Amino acid sequence: MNILAATSGDTGSAAIAGVRGQERVRIFVMHPHGRVSALQERQMTAVLDANVFNMAVQGSFDDCQHIMKTLFNDLPFKDAHALGSVNSVNWARVLSQIVYYFYATFRVQETTAAHQVQFSVPTGNFGDILAGWYAKQMGLPISRLILATNENDILARFFNTGVYAKGDVVPTLNPSMDIQVASNFERWLYYKMGAQPDVLAAQMAQFAAHGRMALPCPRLGQMDAEIVAGTADTAHTLATIKRFHEKFGYLLDPHTAAGVCVAEQFNEFDDPMICLATAHPAKFPEAVAQATGRDDLAKHPTLEALRNAPTRCKVIANDATAVRGFIEAHAG
Repeated sequence: MNILAATSGDTGSAAIAGVRGQERVRIFVMHPHGRVSALQERQMTAVLDANVFNMAVQGSFDDCQHIMKTLFNDLPFKDAHALGSVNSVNWARVLSQIVYYFYATFRVQETTAAHQVQFSVPTGNFGDILAGWYAKQMGLPISRLILATNENDILARFFNTGVYAKGDVVPTLNPSMDIQVASNFERWLYYKMGAQPDVLAAQMAQFAAHGRMALPCPRLGQMDAEIVAGTADTAHTLATIKRFHEKFGYLLDPHTAAGVCVAEQFNEFDDPMICLATAHPAKFPEAVAQATGRDDLAKHPTLEALRNAPTRCKVIANDATAVRGFIEAHAG
């Protein structure tokens, strides 16, 4: 079996942890070259096991996902190499994320006796917030979901206007949100379009051809009654990290800080607000230092041990044929 993952950081390290030393399973990880934090990169590339192969694609995370989907759509190639995926394109990833919405809601209800809660979710590939949407459809008392983006705000623009239009990917301090084409958004659209696969396929074909599609928006700023959306740019993200550390002694990573910042924009209801934390701040010491003026805060012994560890990684062209050839050469 071979596993192919397109990742902006955390998925790759988690996938590697699951297969280290299992010689019958080979894992191929693609990440955007130079577009993840140094420690995120080392979490992947410092794993030297013979069955782990890291590729730094000379492009964006969207490019990595496009390559992965291209190879998965080549069914003879996929079947020949028994390819599977471990990022949120895999439904099992979304399914497992549903669980902590239930856990968080029940724990907050125990301490507050609230009838409903809200969730703010820093969003890139739409998988995490999709899990919350599924939890709400299952009956979990979530009054609304708050979608937070950074400068790569295609999803925030859609939920405010009904227009889904690609732009250029902007590298930011929260790289897991540097996405313009969110894979799991298509899953949500399926229900929005009446569970009609032909209609969805036509819309996605239009988007693939023109980089834009538009759905009727019931009213400006509210494409969907269950999801509201906002943006936290780099300046606001850094200011949120600084303020929360100074006021509460709590250190936010830049992804979580974006979610907290947008949550504050929508904090007009009495329902408790749960902000999903997505990473340890020690993975982003440069961002924390930039926000706080201190370089001694974002530390973790496991990550610090990686700073001088040897690494192995192949820088590879932003091209599906190049990745295909690499897999064929190493798949066994």
